[in-house]
Formats: sequence, C-alpha cells, structure tokens
Amino acid sequence: MKHDIERVLLTEGQLQERVGQMGEEISRDYAGKNLLLVSVLKGSVVLMADLMRAISVRCKIDFLAVSSYGSSTRTSGNVKLLKDLDHPVDGMDILLVEDILDSGLTLHYIREMLDTRGAASIKICTLLDKPERRKADIHADYVGFTVPDAFVVGYGLDYAEHYRNLPYIGILKKEIYE
Repeated sequence: MKHDIERVLLTEGQLQERVGQMGEEISRDYAGKNLLLVSVLKGSVVLMADLMRAISVRCKIDFLAVSSYGSSTRTSGNVKLLKDLDHPVDGMDILLVEDILDSGLTLHYIREMLDTRGAASIKICTLLDKPERRKADIHADYVGFTVPDAFVVGYGLDYAEHYRNLPYIGILKKEIYE
C-alpha cells in the first residue's frame, strides 16, 4: 500500500495531536449537554474511535452509513442512506463526525434528514476540509485540517475500500485511480 502513496500529507503524530485538541474543544462546548456523536460510516470510524476517547464529557454514540461515491473519486451527487441511526435523536445535541467535507452534498443530506427528527442541535466535526470542492452551502463547526484538492487516503479514508488502515493521511498516486 505504501508504494501507492505519492506523499504523506499528515503524519500519525499530527493527526493524534489535532484530534486531541478537537476533543478538548468539544468537551468545553458540550459540557452539561446531551451529546450524541454520530459517525458517518465507513470513513469516520477511525476518527470517531480516537475522538470519543479525547472527549471528557458524557456522550452517546451512533452510526449512519450513506453512499455517494461508490468506487469513484468524485461524488455522484446522489446520496443513498444505507444504515440509519439505531436510537431516536429527539432532544439530543448531535455532533456529526465525518472524515472529509468535500462537496458537502452528503453532510447536507444528513443534516436535513436529522433536522426533521427533533434534535436540540446539529453540528459537524470533520477531520479534513476541502472548501474549494464545495457544492452545498455547509460548513463544519470543528475542522481538523484544511487540505488541498488532492485524492487523500488513510486514517479511515479509502479508495475502493482500500487504504483505510494507513495510520497517516497520504495523497494517492494518480495512476492508482485514473
């Protein structure tokens, strides 16, 4: 896998440091609230595991699965719900945990869907933000890193279900996906 990476964009150490900082920010902001962390599967599972351990306030967790990419490097624009939440969100302070905010179409769809279910609040935490690719009017409340418009993998992010287990974020060589 390592030979498929053009270069390492964010090291394991950089990721751990920033996720710890985000956990501290979230803990301060959600003190005394009814926090529900919602991981958007599959990409955010690594971030979710590290982030929830960095949060010092009481919280619950749940998972959603959606698809808009398939094995492509660009979103299709059509978001399909594959797995819904297991528990009701009425009165909860939801923090959507996502690996990357790219076009914004997926998170816009999820936020709109959850907004109809009576949540007290809905905010977004993303490890990576690619603002120049945005198609939907959506912004994250907590951002790990702003990254260039390159195809990145590792730390949960994939290409065709591979590379999620890399402990860093790397830029995938173009010849792998073109």
